[in-house]
Amino acid sequence: MARAPVYLDYHATTPVDPRVLDAMLPYFTQDFGNAASSTHAWGWRARDAVEAARREVAALIGAQPREIVFTGGATESNNMAIHGVTTTAPSSRRHIIVSAIEHKSVLEPAQHLTAGGWRVTVAPVHHDGRIDLDALAGTIGDDTALVSVMAANNEIGVLQPLAEISALAHARGSLLHVDAAQAAGKVPIDVHKDGIDLLSLTAHKMYGPKGAGVLFVRKRLEISALVTGGGHEHGLRAGTMNVPGIVGLGRACGICREEMPAEASRLGRLRDRLLAGLRAGLDGLTVNGSLEHRLPNNLHVSFDAVDGESLLVGISDIAVSSSSACTSASGTPSHVLSAIMHSDPVPSASIRFGLGRFTTDDDIEYAIEKFVAVVRHLRNMAPV
Repeated sequence: MARAPVYLDYHATTPVDPRVLDAMLPYFTQDFGNAASSTHAWGWRARDAVEAARREVAALIGAQPREIVFTGGATESNNMAIHGVTTTAPSSRRHIIVSAIEHKSVLEPAQHLTAGGWRVTVAPVHHDGRIDLDALAGTIGDDTALVSVMAANNEIGVLQPLAEISALAHARGSLLHVDAAQAAGKVPIDVHKDGIDLLSLTAHKMYGPKGAGVLFVRKRLEISALVTGGGHEHGLRAGTMNVPGIVGLGRACGICREEMPAEASRLGRLRDRLLAGLRAGLDGLTVNGSLEHRLPNNLHVSFDAVDGESLLVGISDIAVSSSSACTSASGTPSHVLSAIMHSDPVPSASIRFGLGRFTTDDDIEYAIEKFVAVVRHLRNMAPV
């Protein structure tokens, strides 16, 4: 009997938790009202559901409910944060800093600012993927409006020292934006303790639906809207609210808050078992990024003397990501691996393993067995 494929790409997206789906379903049918309809019960029920979800999201990240702005996802939230700050910044602050390993939804909006006369600095990271704090401190000036650094990298899973970064930014009067799409619900986040001014997250990375996200905006921080035309979300994000998606996001945040410690412990154990098994069966294996400061569900490794495309063909019944090595569209090396390897060449065969809520011990054992067998075979047949 053929074995079912194994899904180890939870960084790309997660399945909707059945408990989240159950919470969402009524808002597609009997409770289908528009949350902005204030004159009847259907609208009131939708509004109440949205506000309950707002409280759940706020509780997950240590925020106040009124600091939560619902969006269509983390990409929109990242764009909204950068646009919102840079369009309201005083003329004396025309400088923005982003780390070298940010998601494209931060790097590209930042780069677009140069056409308007903004100066953009890309802050370097060490070989372990952690931001170079000394270099960062040297680039923040009195003209810096915003520093944007992700909480956890979407490829190598490395966690950044947010409180230290915030202290450096705030010392010069700059704001800190954090892309927490990969970190939220996986590791504890406290926006006020860590001194975060804006934070982005999305539902589909934490077992919620696609198309629902959040931008946390610190109280009394004034930013401009990215989408206008209706006054929704304190005037910051116009448009009819995705009530089922928001309800699902709220429920997903509540589950993560309750189950995060146990889930992180279980996934960390599975991740360590995966690494131990690969190391026991193979030499020439390199872990990319810090193991100490890493998401519990992430493992990113490179295999020496193996062609990356051949490896993907050989393990086709295991869903993993190779985007960390080369983007399929351009064939260029991952900007994240290039940033941490500095002048060293980027390996061809680099794999991101993303474990998740429904990953089993059997899945891990099968992945170890399959990768060891395929890598050995490829090295024997046509070593690179």
